[in-house]
Amino acid sequence: MAKIWNFFQDWKANWGNPKGRLVMVLFRIAHWARCGPGWARPLAVVYGPVYRLGVEWLLGVELPWKTRVGRGLRIDHGMGLVVNDGTRIGDGCFLRHSTTIGNKQLEGGAYSASPVLGNRVDVGANSVIIGPVRVGDDAVIGAGAVIVKDVPPYAVVVGNPARIVRYRKTG
Repeated sequence: MAKIWNFFQDWKANWGNPKGRLVMVLFRIAHWARCGPGWARPLAVVYGPVYRLGVEWLLGVELPWKTRVGRGLRIDHGMGLVVNDGTRIGDGCFLRHSTTIGNKQLEGGAYSASPVLGNRVDVGANSVIIGPVRVGDDAVIGAGAVIVKDVPPYAVVVGNPARIVRYRKTG
C-alpha cells in the first residue's frame, strides 16, 4: 500500500529546498494514485500525465511514480536525476543532480534488475548506479562514481569503476 503520509518526512528532509519539496509532494501523490487503494487509481489516469509533464519535462527529474521510495528522500538540485522505476530506495537517502540509477541491457536484449539502495545512502552528483546491485545502509557514493558491484554498509566509494576508500564510523 502506498503511504502518502511519507511526504511529511520528505518535506522535513528537503527543508530549505523548494524544488526538492515540490518534486517529492508531487511524487507521493502520483505514487499513491498509482499504487494506493483501488478507488484512487482513476485519478492516476488524469494525474499521471500531469506529473510526468511537470516533474520530468519542466523540473528535469525522472522519478517514476512506480518507484518504491522510503521516507525522507532528499533531492538536492535534481536536474538530470534519472531513476529507473524498478529501483528501490530506502529511508533517509540523499540524491544529487545528474545521477542515474537504473538497470542495464544484457546480451540478448533483456534487462537486468534495478539497484536497491539501503537506508541513509548518500549519492554524490554525477554518479551512476547501474544493474542488479545493492548499496548498503549508510554508504556514501562519491561524486562521479560508477557503481556496478554491491557496496557494503558504511562504505565510502569513489571512482570509475568505484572502489572502497574507507568505512564510516558505525556509531
